[in-house]
Amino acid sequence: MDTRELKALQIAATMPVRRSTYGWIVPSQSGHGSYKVASTNPALQALTTATGDLACSCPDFELRQLPCKHVLAVTYTIKREVVTDEGVLTQEVKVTYTQDWAAYNAAQCEEKERLMPMLADLCSTIPNPPQGRGRPRLPMADMAFECVSRVYAGLSARRFDSDVREARAKGLTDCDPHFNSVLRYLRSPEMTPVLTGLVSLSALPLKAVETDFAVDSTGFTTSRFVRWYDHKWGKEQVKREWVKLHAMTGVRTNVVTSVELSDWRSHDTNYFRPLVAETAENFTLRDVTADKAYSGRKNLQAVADLGGNPFIPFKGSQGQMGKVTGITRAAVPAVYNPQATLPGVEMSAWVRMYHLFMYQRDTFLSRYHQRSNVETTFSMIKRKFGDSLRSKSDVGQMNEVLCKVIAHNLCVLIACIHEIGLSVPGFSSLD
Repeated sequence: MDTRELKALQIAATMPVRRSTYGWIVPSQSGHGSYKVASTNPALQALTTATGDLACSCPDFELRQLPCKHVLAVTYTIKREVVTDEGVLTQEVKVTYTQDWAAYNAAQCEEKERLMPMLADLCSTIPNPPQGRGRPRLPMADMAFECVSRVYAGLSARRFDSDVREARAKGLTDCDPHFNSVLRYLRSPEMTPVLTGLVSLSALPLKAVETDFAVDSTGFTTSRFVRWYDHKWGKEQVKREWVKLHAMTGVRTNVVTSVELSDWRSHDTNYFRPLVAETAENFTLRDVTADKAYSGRKNLQAVADLGGNPFIPFKGSQGQMGKVTGITRAAVPAVYNPQATLPGVEMSAWVRMYHLFMYQRDTFLSRYHQRSNVETTFSMIKRKFGDSLRSKSDVGQMNEVLCKVIAHNLCVLIACIHEIGLSVPGFSSLD
């Protein structure tokens, strides 16, 4: 049973899949809106019990032209309906998931005990800046440790003060700074490159495990709002600001290999190439997946130049442009080969992937499906460390997001110790 079937079972079991005059209305799992599922045969649209030739209005069905989780949910709902004297009754569907519970339980029970020494070892690689005039600086390694461990604990600076003293007593840090000092370093611009470097370093133990990656962005809400007067609607609009995290993650373990941060107004595609380049410095690229927002010749070629295969869907306008290449279906090899060439045709990364997308859609989608793992990564971070930020300043908010990512990577390493037998050496030997 694949991921779509599992999600379809969950929708059918926990959400109200309703009949309508044309077919079915299936709620979105994200909680925003719903999708319409109807028969592609007009003669069958009035027959709400028809299970064949169903189409959905969701982007996944439009891309694949194959049954999506909403179509499968309708199929499961129809199968479990029973006609009785009292009307049509819906039986409950039991949803099951595959999970190595022994390894998961062991990792969760030992997480905090293992994470703090690993974090201290990771932060020990941070050099201290040269001391100039003025008051002696606090060790940058200790302050990075306190910032990340505070975000991991999810406590305010004052309630976290006892954890600061406990870390000093255990020998994890050399000082126990005042809670105001922790807040001051968290919003310091000097801390941003330090934390960014720790993200890359914390992913290095999985260098031999991860070869396929996915790119996407997500937002973390703040306590600030932006207001403006909308002349089109003739009223004032209010919108909450958020910090956007652009990340590249491994699809097997969900470790974050590179990050970029921006405000809510930035475009995702501008951050694709820096993420790929940074990951390629430490990892071997095989497949790189991303959604249509990153589709472009330069982005695809950047992945190909680094030895990877860019599995990024094409937009409608790009599909029309692809016809000028003149490559027919018969000319495309039956089996995908990234090194294949055709006489008289310049096989750029864009041309190669376009014709794979058009003429070998099943092959393309089987590899592109790995992109869903980056959504899993964002869900893991937000469920464990929250999707909102405490900091008020721009720099503090970005540093807080970086602390969440570092804590997530260490949690991933601990899980891999139990699930795949990963051996994590000292981070100083990896730098």
